[in-house]
Amino acid sequence: MTASAEPAPPPVPPDADPGAALAALRGEIDQLDDQIHELVMRRAEVVAALATSRVKGGASPLRPGREAMILRRLLARHRGTLPGGAVVRLWREIFGASSAMQGGFTVALHAREPGQARLARDHFGGAIPIRSLPSAASALAAVAAGEAQVAVLPLPEEGEPLDRAWWTGLDAPRLQVVARLPFWSARGEAGPEALAVALGAPDASGADRSYLRIEAAAEQGRTGLLAGLAGAGLAPRSLLLRRDGGTVRALAEIEGVLAEGDPRLAALPFAHVLPLGFYAVPERGV
Repeated sequence: MTASAEPAPPPVPPDADPGAALAALRGEIDQLDDQIHELVMRRAEVVAALATSRVKGGASPLRPGREAMILRRLLARHRGTLPGGAVVRLWREIFGASSAMQGGFTVALHAREPGQARLARDHFGGAIPIRSLPSAASALAAVAAGEAQVAVLPLPEEGEPLDRAWWTGLDAPRLQVVARLPFWSARGEAGPEALAVALGAPDASGADRSYLRIEAAAEQGRTGLLAGLAGAGLAPRSLLLRRDGGTVRALAEIEGVLAEGDPRLAALPFAHVLPLGFYAVPERGV
């Protein structure tokens, strides 16, 4: 049976008996539910085939860039009264269940507030195990050891203590930022945010932002860092600074994909620069 196997019921006449009209509409909903279910089951079959095929080659099921592309496409074609956020939540559950089907997928979570735990659950869905860990370092260690496939960590903040500034010691390029949570939220809505870190490079979505870790002499300061980045064509959206003795460590957020080997990195007048990964630019609904 396929989603198009059953013909659509005839329209309800405007003068129909209310009870008959209600029964007809409920019957149509039942048919639509069956069609949706058929398509969901077929999608699962395709995911299972992909997981065992040579095409994928044993790669991780975590594909945040690919997921972002799917969600953007669906949101662009979406119409009607069903909120876009509901569409995103439906597909986030589908994505999570698809990852769980492929086996051995666990999220290592370090949350500083309950909202970040809910954020991780909403993003990865109910089918994915989530381990709460006491520190960012322990969450990253779980990923590095293969005990989890992704770590969900608080966003870096200006002036936070060194033991919270996990980005200063991120083992890139082995570990990289691959996603920013949430991918979708209502416009103007203020809520918790987080970054996801995984082994290996993320996949590009077509609209991405990158993180760059910089070490420079203390005298360069924020002004010198901004000027050096702009001179290389890498003017940052944001710049966090930490001063440790005679060294400044900075985290720059850059538009676009920035990876090792990018010629713009060689033009930067700093002691050390290292890309830390990138994420799909989140969508903001109405």
